[in-house]
Amino acid sequence: MATSSKDVEMKEEPAEKDPEQVKKDENAAAVERIRGHVRFIERAISSKEPRYISRILLALRSTRRTLNHAVLRQVLVTYFPPVSSDKDSLLAFLDEPMDDVAAPTERARSAKSTSAALVPEINCYLHLLMIIHLIDTERHQDAVSCADVLMGKIKRQSASYRPTMNQLIAKCYFYYARVYELVDRLQDIRPFLHAHLRTATLKHDTDGQACLLNLLLRNYLHYNLFDQAAKLQSKSDFPEAASNNEWARYMYYLGRIQAIQLKYADAHKSLMQAIRKAPQHCAHGFKQTAYKLAVTVELLLGDIPDRSIFREAHLRKPLQPYFRLVQAVQSGDLAMFAAVVSECDAQFLRDHTHTLILRLHHNVIKTGVRMINLSYSKISLDDVAAKLQLDSPEEAEYIVAKAIKDGVIEATIDHHDGYVQSKENVDIYSTQEPQKAFHERITFCLELHNQSVKAMRFPPKSYNKDLEPMEERREREQQDLEYAKELAEDEEDGF
Repeated sequence: MATSSKDVEMKEEPAEKDPEQVKKDENAAAVERIRGHVRFIERAISSKEPRYISRILLALRSTRRTLNHAVLRQVLVTYFPPVSSDKDSLLAFLDEPMDDVAAPTERARSAKSTSAALVPEINCYLHLLMIIHLIDTERHQDAVSCADVLMGKIKRQSASYRPTMNQLIAKCYFYYARVYELVDRLQDIRPFLHAHLRTATLKHDTDGQACLLNLLLRNYLHYNLFDQAAKLQSKSDFPEAASNNEWARYMYYLGRIQAIQLKYADAHKSLMQAIRKAPQHCAHGFKQTAYKLAVTVELLLGDIPDRSIFREAHLRKPLQPYFRLVQAVQSGDLAMFAAVVSECDAQFLRDHTHTLILRLHHNVIKTGVRMINLSYSKISLDDVAAKLQLDSPEEAEYIVAKAIKDGVIEATIDHHDGYVQSKENVDIYSTQEPQKAFHERITFCLELHNQSVKAMRFPPKSYNKDLEPMEERREREQQDLEYAKELAEDEEDGF
C-alpha cells in the first residue's frame, strides 16, 4: 500500500496558562493603570488643569474592579516614603505585615532622602482607593475608620489645598457618606456635612458644594425629614457649574420634596430634568428609581404616562407594578387599584412611593366619574354608586359634586330625582388649552438652549505662554485617545 510522501504537520495545542501567572499579570496591569492615574494627577498639578482629575474619577468604576490586597499593597509601598504613618495606617487595613527589612537607622536615613510627605492629591487618591476596596469587600466598619482618618486629614490640611483637590475631595465626601449609610449611621455625619458645606460655599468650591448639598438632601430624605430638606433647598443655591451627574441627583431629590408638598407639576418637571441629565446609555438603576416616582407623580396630575416607557428593556420588569397601577387608574377600577396596592405594597415602600400611591385613590374615582360622564348623558346616582363601588348614593352625589366643582366633568345634578345630567362636550380646540401647551413647549426649548449655551467651555487665554513641544503634544494626544475609549463606558460612576 502506497503511502503519501507529504509530511503531515502536527499543530501543537497551546499550553494552558498558569492561573498564578495570569493573576500576577492582571495585578501588574492594575498597578500600571494606577501609576498612569498618578501621572495624570502630577500633570494636573503642573498645568493647573482640573480636567485630568475628572478623567481619573470617571475611570474610577473600572479601576475599582481591579483592586485587591496585592495591588493596593504594591501601590502604597511604591509611592509612600519608607517611614510614613499614613502608609502604616493604610497597610493596617490590609491585615498584612510590612516587608521592610532595613534597620531603623537605615530606614530613617532613606526617609530623609525622600520627601517627608506625599503630594496631597496623590495621598487623597490612594486613600480613596483603599476606602472603595474596603466597601467592595464588605468590611464596612474598617471603611468607616478609614474614611474618618481621611476626613480628619482633609480638615487639618484644608488651608493648603490647591484647586485641583476640589474634585477629589468631593468624591471623598461621597464615599464618606456612603460608608456611614451602609452601617446605618447617617445622622452622625450631618453636622460634619453642614460645616463643610459652609466652607465650600465660602471658598466657591463648586464640586464640593454640589456634592455636599446632595448628600445632605439624601441624608434628610433617608429619615423622611422633608421639612428640613425643603428648608435647606430653599436657603441654598445649587451651583450652575456643577456636573450633570450632580444636577441629576439634585433634581431627583427636589422632585421627591415637591411631590410630598403636593407640587405635582413642579415635581414632574424636576424628575424629567433629572432623567434627561442622567447618562442616557447607562445608570439604569438611577433612571429606574426616577421613572417610578415620575410615573406616580404623572398619575397624580391626572395624566396617563406614555406606554413606550414601560416597553424599554431596562424598565420593563422594574416598572411592571406601576404599569398595573396605570391600568387601574386609567380604567377607574377601584377593585383593581386596591388589589395592585395590596400585592405590591412591599415594593412601593422600598421605592418610597407608597404615600403618593395612596393619594391616587381619589384620582381613580375621578377617572371613573369622567368615564361615566362620557358614556352616559343621564344616569342615576344609584348606578353611579354601583359602578364606582361606593357605599351609598349620597357618597356618589358628594363625589360627583366635587368633580363638577373641580372642572373634571361638565354636568348637573338633579337632587330631587337623583340623577346626573351630562352637558355637551366642548371642543378643546375652541379653548386656550392648545395655546398653553404650545407655550410650554416653546418655553422648554428656550430654556434648554440657554442651559446649553451656559454649559459651553472655552480654552483659557494662553496666547502669551510658550507652546508645548511637538513630541509632548503627540504623546498627550495619544494618551487622550487611549483613555477616551476606557472612559466611554464609565460615565455613570456614582449612580
